[in-house]
Amino acid sequence: MYHVIRPEGAAHLNRPHVIVHRMKLYDDEITLLDGIPLTTPERTWLDLAEMLTVDELVVAGDSCVRVPRLEFEGRDMPLCSLADLQRMIDRHRGKRGIRKAREAIKLIRVGSDSPQESLLRLAIVRGGLPEPELNVPIVDAAGTRHHEPDLSYRKYRIGIEYEGEQHGEEGQIVRDIARSERYTALGWTEVRSALVQAGWRPGR
Repeated sequence: MYHVIRPEGAAHLNRPHVIVHRMKLYDDEITLLDGIPLTTPERTWLDLAEMLTVDELVVAGDSCVRVPRLEFEGRDMPLCSLADLQRMIDRHRGKRGIRKAREAIKLIRVGSDSPQESLLRLAIVRGGLPEPELNVPIVDAAGTRHHEPDLSYRKYRIGIEYEGEQHGEEGQIVRDIARSERYTALGWTEVRSALVQAGWRPGR
């Protein structure tokens, strides 16, 4: 299904698999991809507020503002900034979903690398724990940078790793064990390791 914005007063458009929205659209909210005009990431995020939950909107916002890794994605600039998202909210004050957008932007953070990490962070904070940092490298006393926990509390030397289904694969298990050993060597505690030592296993 395709969603199309038509300016107010434009001719009616009736096409299969196309949902037409009539709303205000500014010139700087349009970008081109392979010659096709699309709404910018920040405008698309605001439009999604009409249909997504607040948590889903946070996930989408985290994805918009995250700094990509050049070696994996071929770019190192975020799709947009928090300021861009806020500008959309300020510009379209009466738009449907604007209340959800205002609630969501307070929870959006730079640093989340996946929807699961975003949702885990929200669950941790709502559970009454302090807000963790996202994908910040561990730096030892000599200034050497080590791996980046998905979420962490540097003050307490605690790292939290999201374990997806791929972590049950043999090769990944070996890498996870090596990572846990690095945590211990650096004087850190990995939440997953603490659970495993207490008898927990993935999938149980």
